Amino acid sequence: MKLAVSSSLLALILLAIVAPAAAEIPGNDFIRKIQTAAIQNKKSPVAHWGFDPENYTQWSSHSLRLIPVYTFGTKGKTERLDLNSYTGKNSPYRSAKSLETIYGFLPENTVNPKADYLDQTNLYEMQQVALKAGKKNIILFVFDGMDWQTTKAAALYYSGGDKYHSGRGTGLYFQDYPAAGTSQFGYMVTAPHNDETNVDVNQQTALNPGGKIRGGYNAAKGGPNPWTPGNDKKYLIGNAANNYGEHAYPDSANTATSMTAGIKSYNNAINVDPTGAPVTTIAHQAQQKGYSVGVVTSVPITHATPAAAYAHNVSRNDYQDLARDLLGQTSISHPKSPLPGMDVVLGGGFGSIEKPTGAKSHGKNFVPGWKYISEETLSKADVKNGGKYTVAVRTPLKKGCEGLKQAAKAAIQNKTRLLGVYGVENYAAHLPFQTADGDYQPAPGLKNSVEVYSPSDRLENPTLAEMTDTALQVLSQNKQGFWLLVEAGDVDWANHDNNLDNSIGAVKSGDEAFKVITDWVEKNSNWDETVVILTADHGHYLHIDQPQALIPPKQDQK
Repeated sequence: MKLAVSSSLLALILLAIVAPAAAEIPGNDFIRKIQTAAIQNKKSPVAHWGFDPENYTQWSSHSLRLIPVYTFGTKGKTERLDLNSYTGKNSPYRSAKSLETIYGFLPENTVNPKADYLDQTNLYEMQQVALKAGKKNIILFVFDGMDWQTTKAAALYYSGGDKYHSGRGTGLYFQDYPAAGTSQFGYMVTAPHNDETNVDVNQQTALNPGGKIRGGYNAAKGGPNPWTPGNDKKYLIGNAANNYGEHAYPDSANTATSMTAGIKSYNNAINVDPTGAPVTTIAHQAQQKGYSVGVVTSVPITHATPAAAYAHNVSRNDYQDLARDLLGQTSISHPKSPLPGMDVVLGGGFGSIEKPTGAKSHGKNFVPGWKYISEETLSKADVKNGGKYTVAVRTPLKKGCEGLKQAAKAAIQNKTRLLGVYGVENYAAHLPFQTADGDYQPAPGLKNSVEVYSPSDRLENPTLAEMTDTALQVLSQNKQGFWLLVEAGDVDWANHDNNLDNSIGAVKSGDEAFKVITDWVEKNSNWDETVVILTADHGHYLHIDQPQALIPPKQDQK
């Protein structure tokens, strides 16, 4: 008992030393108050999710909103790397032929002679062009679920003013960073090929290729840009009175696949085409050219976006097999000849146990125990057991950033790969959520429940920024170059939870990780040899009704 008390006290002391200071924002955590009141009253004058302003939590899933794209190291560069190659008169949505090439069919009411937007698959093309042009460092930064409105909410809070109503915006680091004059802004369609494709995980086949609802984008209904609404409020999230909508809204699996493999597929697909056949990703291509490849995420390493960096599977829910692919082990999709495996894999997934009812989604090779990566897979990966990875996992009373730093040092010295698995096992194994004011004390969300983090949860987990820094250190040892995907996955989880406090904080957490990247580029590289694409995979349906209410009140001057 004496040891347990001492350990707890030590954890508290260490936490006080390592905890980041709360953001210096006046207002006494007023965002938490707004969120708490909204959940209690079931509506808010400040904001709402969905098409009903009288219901704060009317919609908690994704939408078909147009999504902002910020690029760095692209302006005036190689043809088809410059964002202007895909926007305005060059938009693929102005051409029926281009759309047939992208979708494999001509989507209904999708051709738009005035389209200014690109398609999500064009981001893959930009990365491919960068690779062929010999760009040394290629980074895809995904704020999962962050649409223009989510970005606006965070900018209102952190900039302290309502400073834009359209376009790129200002107030967040990634909005304002110029990348030596090479940064550009646009927006894209994130529609899937289809929704409701059924699959057989064990056979790795699509049972009804084409699904039930096809993708596409109707600008008249959905809006011509992210900040201008269309004429049908229900269109972007599907209208049950109209056969669930004219076009399917996307999930994170097919949207990530669009960005990493350049194809439209069905919702839930991880780097397989609409028939279930595996396709090559940009990471595979980079690896074949001698580049190192890595992935970093604030949520489990086998969630849809990080998994789509490299793995193959007909189902995003076959987490254990996705982990095997990421780490170069035999899997349901590669039973005899495994993929080579990624060089750096860092994120959540620690400790969450799969329920017996959830085992079916994994297929016949499910191993009881951890849900997102089996303990068997983790052990096989460890260099101590003959594997290829120096492994760092959440460890009692050990600062997460220090443990990760030590593992990275060992990986560099011993020329091994690096695997880090962290998270809060009671909350789906994601990293602790940073709230708007930075105190890591979330307000209640959709189900009127609150995540509560212990001192150990804070102490023993690194931040997304710290993991990003570590990944850059290890990957950059390869003089040929590297490809890296970084995901701020907690933005999506916060918006699913209709949680404004978590959503704003999650954007800030991702913004801090992006600054780590630009600091690294300025110190170790330049914007001639580095390309960064920052975007989201899809949007949600947040509406900000009173922008001024999200601006911190000014404190009385003393």
